[in-house]
Amino acid sequence: MKRNVIIGLCLVALLALTGCFGGKSAMADGGELTGASGRGFSEPAPYGMVLIKRGHLRMGIENTDSLWGRQTPTRDISIEGFWMDDTEITNAEYRQFVNWVRDSIIRERLADPNYGGDETYKIEEDKNGDPVKPHLNWKKSLPRKPSEDELRAMESVYITNPVTGERMLDANQMNYRYEVYDYTEAALRRNRLNPEERNLNTDIKVNPEEQVMISKDTAYIDDEGKIHRETINRPLSGPWDFLNTYIINIYPDTTCWVNDFPNADNEVYMRNYFSNPAYNEYPCVGVTWEQANAFCAWRTEYLLKGLGAAAKFVQRYRLPTEAEWEYAARGKDQNEFPWENEDVASGKGCFFANFKPDNGNYTKDGNLITSKAGLYAANSNGLYDMAGNVAEWTSTIYTEAGVDAMNDINPQLKYNAALEDPYRLKKKSVRGGSWKDPESYIRSAWRSSEYQNQPRSFIGFRCVRSLANTQSEKVKPVKATAKKKK
Repeated sequence: MKRNVIIGLCLVALLALTGCFGGKSAMADGGELTGASGRGFSEPAPYGMVLIKRGHLRMGIENTDSLWGRQTPTRDISIEGFWMDDTEITNAEYRQFVNWVRDSIIRERLADPNYGGDETYKIEEDKNGDPVKPHLNWKKSLPRKPSEDELRAMESVYITNPVTGERMLDANQMNYRYEVYDYTEAALRRNRLNPEERNLNTDIKVNPEEQVMISKDTAYIDDEGKIHRETINRPLSGPWDFLNTYIINIYPDTTCWVNDFPNADNEVYMRNYFSNPAYNEYPCVGVTWEQANAFCAWRTEYLLKGLGAAAKFVQRYRLPTEAEWEYAARGKDQNEFPWENEDVASGKGCFFANFKPDNGNYTKDGNLITSKAGLYAANSNGLYDMAGNVAEWTSTIYTEAGVDAMNDINPQLKYNAALEDPYRLKKKSVRGGSWKDPESYIRSAWRSSEYQNQPRSFIGFRCVRSLANTQSEKVKPVKATAKKKK
């Protein structure tokens, strides 16, 4: 028996020495360099997202575009892995955001002396009585049997249509305030607080009085409830100069259905598409680029509250870059469309996406407008509707140069346009084509654009999240089948 144990231990030792990578042994005597230890962080797979592993892409359309007869920029690039929503953000998911903003306003008012002044709805001190940054108490439920003052606070976010008598949420009050720290700007050498650190060239004499100008976004709401946005240019004074504040009205523009299509009877979509539960699983539209960014900020805030100490490692939700979007859409084999061949329908006439198959015939693919998210089969990355259904916002500014103006590693062109900037500087890249677009527009490499404050009935979005740990590879594969209803 002892002999078998000894042989087993020898085999284990031999395997450790002859493994594929032959990793370093951590065994060392006192005084040896062993490295600082720490508790490892294993990032869980975010709900509703799939892992897009790092890889290479030849970005752009290599052949001259047959529709417009022009050459689009192409370039070989490499991209780090990231998480991506498997479908576009749906009406139900975006409505969760709207309801959160509504309930936060109600809680603020319940804590307001003008509406009863229940201080337990807002936390301003810790358990020891020390002051903390004021924040809402989400653990305290809204009253089920409200008093007169409480009822007044809860009803204050609703209005009644004076003509129809319909009670509805007051969209004008649905304002979300959030802050984003610009780590990239703060890290730039030219923005160092110590002037001696701004240039490493020792031949250049340092001027300690030299001022560095920074640009900072801020916003506030006046006494009349109007949002004021401003971009401040001022000398660098401290780390707070890289904290940008935004206040965005986040309610979708449901009128986009009639404004996008004049001389068309689309009132039914305007009145029903976002609010009717029958459209819960359909992609949310009428959301601007600015509103999509606000959703990403709220989703990050919502996530981090439940992570505890691990929150410092998890990256924030954001819109995908144009390069990330195309890389993910092409699938593992980097195809022209998210599926394997260049046809848009199977031999049996079943279409692979929701788009406009024929001139004026939107219904040839079985849909008139949008379809339920995940109705068509996923691509090889496990992503649904990366062609058609709704086009999608990216974080990248739109320029004709495209990828030619970008780096070849994690490429991105980003510009936070100030309110007073020329309108042409507010174009963002939109990808994927939509239910109203022809076949040529739903190719993975096709580029289009829209202004960041323009809502459309054919543009939605999905979120991505950079990996907290680039070795996060243990994820169950997603089968390329139509997505089941949640």
